Amino acid sequence: MNSDTTAAPLLSIRCAAYNQADYIRQTLEGFVMQQTDFRFEAVVHDDASTDATASIIREFAAAHPSIIKPIYEEENLYSRHDGSLRRVMTAHATGKYIAMCEGDDYWTDPQKLQRQVDFLETHPDYTMVCCRARRYSERRQRFVSDSHCYDETRDVDTNDIILRGGLFISTCSIVYRRSVLDDYPDYAARCHVSDYPLQILCAMRGKVHYMDEPMCVYRIENNTSWVGRQKGCVTAAKVRGYVSEVEMLKGFAADHPAYAHVFERRIRRYILWVVPLRKSDPEGEKRVREAFADDIRRFPPMVRLLLWMAVRNKTLRRWQRSWGRRLGIA
Repeated sequence: MNSDTTAAPLLSIRCAAYNQADYIRQTLEGFVMQQTDFRFEAVVHDDASTDATASIIREFAAAHPSIIKPIYEEENLYSRHDGSLRRVMTAHATGKYIAMCEGDDYWTDPQKLQRQVDFLETHPDYTMVCCRARRYSERRQRFVSDSHCYDETRDVDTNDIILRGGLFISTCSIVYRRSVLDDYPDYAARCHVSDYPLQILCAMRGKVHYMDEPMCVYRIENNTSWVGRQKGCVTAAKVRGYVSEVEMLKGFAADHPAYAHVFERRIRRYILWVVPLRKSDPEGEKRVREAFADDIRRFPPMVRLLLWMAVRNKTLRRWQRSWGRRLGIA
């Protein structure tokens, strides 16, 4: 990193951590190993962990005070579901560019930040750059696949960003312009996830570039991750989260009418995905169906038929996903 510690950081890393003592050391090592000709900082937010996560962050902050900028909470902000976690991290990340990496993922290429910032510096019409990520299964204790948008380096299709959801681009691979956060839409801020609306917003305000080279690792089958915490019964709180995601998509559709039909397809696809729970959680399915009753009534007849079939049979649910996409109705 540039040795001038008086210069303002060109890039800020946003790292949210909660009870990730088994992984956070590897995450932080990926930050401090970055080789850049500019100054960067890592805003590491411990959300009131009850394990040793905060202690490890303190250790790295003491050893690398010019890089690691810790925030320690006494109360868990994520559980409020009011956007306070996002607001705190946005306020502390002051760089022109923002890189993202959760406390259980990590970077493997010491040139990752340099390469991505170089691209954005020379391509002012781009708002975000991402890369291939390797998937590591905590349950199986091995690498199992790669998370990649395409099989070549190229620009990312905006339709793909909308239709393929927040896991299409690995969050730990992203660097984006902080200016994208200006005039951040309320419907995006209220969404129960933050990376998916951010990706859409970047695509609405510029171009997105994909580098087909593995420079980071995304952990899967990990109970401390956001995805891992979503397992289990569909509670009323989870249903509110689902609704917030659909409302976010509707907000983007209203503000960007050229893509309204694409957002509508994504809404249908999302509802078709979250509703069919009859065998595993009948009460949860009832909550979801009630929450989306008005949307379902507006579905085309074929989509309603697919939903009816998928609710009753897991095999038909898989058929619904496949043929719904082929027919262009989901």
